Amino acid sequence: MSTKPAPSTVGKGAPELDLSPEELRAIVEQALLTVGPGARVLAIVPDKTRDDNTDLLFPFAAEILKERGAEQFDALVAQGTHMPMTDEEKRTKIGLDEGGSLPLLGQIFDHQWNRPEELVDLGELSAERVTELTGGLINDSVKVNLNCLLAPGVYDTVLIFGATVPHEVAGFAGGAKYFFPGVAGPNLTHATHWLGALASIENIIGRVETPTRHMIEAAADLVPARIISINSVVTRGDDERLRTHALFCGDFREAFRRAAEVSRQVHIKYTGRKYRRVVALLDEHYDELWVGGKASYKLGGIIEEGGELIIYAPHLRAISETHGLLIEKYGYAPIDRVREMVALSTELRSNLAVAAHLAHVSYAGSRDETGRVIPRYTITMASALDEATCRRVNLGFMDHRQFRREDYDQDPDTLVVERAGRDLYLVEPH
Repeated sequence: MSTKPAPSTVGKGAPELDLSPEELRAIVEQALLTVGPGARVLAIVPDKTRDDNTDLLFPFAAEILKERGAEQFDALVAQGTHMPMTDEEKRTKIGLDEGGSLPLLGQIFDHQWNRPEELVDLGELSAERVTELTGGLINDSVKVNLNCLLAPGVYDTVLIFGATVPHEVAGFAGGAKYFFPGVAGPNLTHATHWLGALASIENIIGRVETPTRHMIEAAADLVPARIISINSVVTRGDDERLRTHALFCGDFREAFRRAAEVSRQVHIKYTGRKYRRVVALLDEHYDELWVGGKASYKLGGIIEEGGELIIYAPHLRAISETHGLLIEKYGYAPIDRVREMVALSTELRSNLAVAAHLAHVSYAGSRDETGRVIPRYTITMASALDEATCRRVNLGFMDHRQFRREDYDQDPDTLVVERAGRDLYLVEPH
């Protein structure tokens, strides 16, 4: 554990704010005042599946670190189990124009979550500690392994860039979640996803204090470098302009929570009722169902029992480049059915992140009079996935070329959601 004191938290944020580049730069500059000459700094940055303002904040950080006499500034992509980005995508992500350069910038590293030689063990959360953190949902010890760039002595300061939004596994994305599973090995990746599924998505998404959040923050305490968390809250308007409502930087617990309070007000929409059918016009950042499942995660709470979710996504062409074969073998199902499958399958027990995904996409279910577990609602894909693939994973199929939005817009029992997967929709709490 680092002996360095946690940095103080600076920044500002509110739902009505629209922070200017000058305001954002000033906050980043204040946050980096404790980084001195000779510092070796590693930035952890989101991948292309996240829509955020890293392309604006990262160049600010590079300029400020150069001014402060830092010695080294590299980046590591928190791609979790996603496919690596191309060089062009990486450059775009950090705001590097074609042919341009940034002060101090060294290498941009990919994270290989399943290559042991690229990981380092930082310690372990004991079984007793895990039981305490998770409220007894998990009772086994968990090894804390991260990308080897986070080993002691490699860098002395780590900057975490990323947007704070509701999230199905941790409650909200941001903060220490960019370590786990962003740049973690299999142990924490599987444990955190399965923990989120066991706690049930309805009890996790859109909540700050969750078992998963407590586990990943306890694990982050084992990172030896000083951590400065850079948490933004953004929305994208109809004109495609990204608006920053908040930026809080500093201690990874406090900065995250201050950002999450703004995100809660910006990214959670209350409908006042449930709908028989919800049509999700999937955000184009999600090109495979591994991430496109957010349409179900973030809309499931407003779909009636026995209802339907239609996911319209002509750009979605795969279940998952990384995990597709395993997902197609077992198929989507509610958590009670997935727990039964896990109990019977060594393969699934070794891939609990996949098992969690199967349950999260299905969202919720119940047992019928025969004892069979059935989903609370059906999911129909109007995407580039073929019908055989959809049926194999227990999803319905619609030819996306036959989809017409006007068939649904005037139906009082249907809600059409644009950019689905970004905001969380809930029924107004009583």
